[in-house]
Amino acid sequence: MANVLRPDEQEQVRALGRLGWSLRRIERETGVRRETVRKYLSEAGIQTREPRARRLLRAASTEGPDPKPASDPFPDSATSKPASDPFADSDDSEPRVPSQCEPYRSLIEEALSRGRNAMAIWQDLCDRHGFGGHYESVKRFVRRLRGRQAVPHPRIETTPGEEAQVDYGTGPWVRDPSTGKWRRTRLFALTLGHSRKAVWLLTWSSSVRTWCELHEQAFRRLGGTPRLIVLDNLREGVIRPDVYDPAINPLYRECLKHYGVVAMPARVREPNRKGKVESSVGFAQKTPLRGMRFESIEEARRHLDQWTSRWADTRIHGTTKRQVAAMFDEERGALQPLPVQPTAQSPRFTGRAPGDEVLVAMLAPLR
Repeated sequence: MANVLRPDEQEQVRALGRLGWSLRRIERETGVRRETVRKYLSEAGIQTREPRARRLLRAASTEGPDPKPASDPFPDSATSKPASDPFADSDDSEPRVPSQCEPYRSLIEEALSRGRNAMAIWQDLCDRHGFGGHYESVKRFVRRLRGRQAVPHPRIETTPGEEAQVDYGTGPWVRDPSTGKWRRTRLFALTLGHSRKAVWLLTWSSSVRTWCELHEQAFRRLGGTPRLIVLDNLREGVIRPDVYDPAINPLYRECLKHYGVVAMPARVREPNRKGKVESSVGFAQKTPLRGMRFESIEEARRHLDQWTSRWADTRIHGTTKRQVAAMFDEERGALQPLPVQPTAQSPRFTGRAPGDEVLVAMLAPLR
């Protein structure tokens, strides 16, 4: 990348510098060389973190207590406890207590034939059949019917209010009111990186205008905005995908700028960078929407919203081991406040500056 950055790239670098990111991390995420990043941050008066070698040298020059010795990374196997297998069945030699799920075997088998997972089946049993057992009972019962394997996922930690990830997925089948035929919808997901609080929205089709509308609806539901949005290289957000120099869609960039958010496209061939929202999309697809059909998109939206408040927000997240709603209550205060006016009514789009007329025409339909 050249030393002279585009205005949107300069804004992105300065925003990451204000978040306290190191030069190395900014270079890794944006592809901009550290020397160039340092120059733009210095011109903006943003303090940069010293290189690690310099920090260590300064720390060594100061007197202090000796550091604690590192713990043995290879403890004696005789004294260490073996890791238990969370998916191992109990000893078959012991008498097995009849499962609470046995009276619902036919319902569970029918749900499994439609692709429903253990969590979705447990929620359906509780909501529709008055099931009083725990989720673990249903999970063990389903495991005996078909088996299940754990899938490892990388873990990336972010500070409260720092980052959200967005993506599209395939939505449920909904009857099209104009044709009366079943039609696939699109599932939009925005997931906060710290608390894993997610907003799921459904739409018939996608466009740049719809993409911006969905972001605004998600921001309004959260009651604030993160400082970064990590997205895939889909055309609604990125008009030219590139390993080092992606070009953000102008309308999308202006919409995020109105909310004080900086777009961060995931690097090409690095899908793990937005793994949280991909897991969120898969979670909604497999649990509340798998095997479901709706007569109207409004019915589908109500079903998804009810499931979000009843189950998704109150669950204990498998990675953080904490309730999503409780973590979001802590993160809510770190979100940036919402502007008074939505994008279309912002003074930035009054047509006063040259070239704004195109943006005004494109943003006019936004709510």
